[in-house]
Amino acid sequence: MEKLSSPKITKEIVQKYNFKFSKSLGQNFLIDANIINRIIEGARISDGDYVIEVGPGIGTLTREISNIAKKVVAVEIDKNLIPILKDTLGDRDNIEVINEDILKVDVNKLVEEKLNGGPVKLVANLPYYITTPIIMKFLEEDVPVSDIVVMVQKEVADRMKANPSTKDYGALSVAVQYYCDVDIITKVPKTLFIPQPNVESTVIALRTHKSPKYNLKDKSLFFKVVKASFAKRRKTILNALSSYDLKLSKEEIKDVLKEAGIDEKRRGETLSIDEFAHLSNIIYEKVLP
Repeated sequence: MEKLSSPKITKEIVQKYNFKFSKSLGQNFLIDANIINRIIEGARISDGDYVIEVGPGIGTLTREISNIAKKVVAVEIDKNLIPILKDTLGDRDNIEVINEDILKVDVNKLVEEKLNGGPVKLVANLPYYITTPIIMKFLEEDVPVSDIVVMVQKEVADRMKANPSTKDYGALSVAVQYYCDVDIITKVPKTLFIPQPNVESTVIALRTHKSPKYNLKDKSLFFKVVKASFAKRRKTILNALSSYDLKLSKEEIKDVLKEAGIDEKRRGETLSIDEFAHLSNIIYEKVLP
């Protein structure tokens, strides 16, 4: 059987089922076998692995993953794709397709019931408008995921990978790098999709830390400090934190910054994750009841 990634086969399936691409769901089907291989290699998939795929489309990537992995659970929100997936994946007994919105799924329960309790790998060609919510859902809900390998808009990948004092560095950079090491796998031109998206894409790999990399006294406070620091990028770190509800006066924040060894005139975008961690830990001590 010719691979589903063949443009000819993809077009035939779309025509056979009279499938209409949904702009609201951000549907673009990948039609390049080399990129699919790069995604699988990037996810370091081997036999015995349990994989969650979000947005399988017509099953192009799903089928190739199932050649290696022990089991794949593919979560597809579009009910119009379910008959197509039954057709393209029906001969595989290690694939289960679920017609759900991944953002509403209890992923830990899914892993426990269908994927042997994990660990799992998340692989996806995500609709760009829900890229960040899906990735953060897996990270913040402590899903036992070792690798997240996803196709994202190039600008989003740049932000996830960014270092301090660069234009792309922001709250997303800190959030992702708090949980993961970030690798860029490959860039993907828009010509390798049907229909072509309006943006260039990047396959990015997030390798979750096996144990916490940063010593935090209060994780929610850490992220509150990060959010405050990037809320108004032109403000100094002193003014940014002072205008946020941290239960400290401006003078108290001055003292905190001095204790942390951070110049009050610096901007949030210059702080490393270690500095944010140190700063939030000092604030925690100050605001303890």
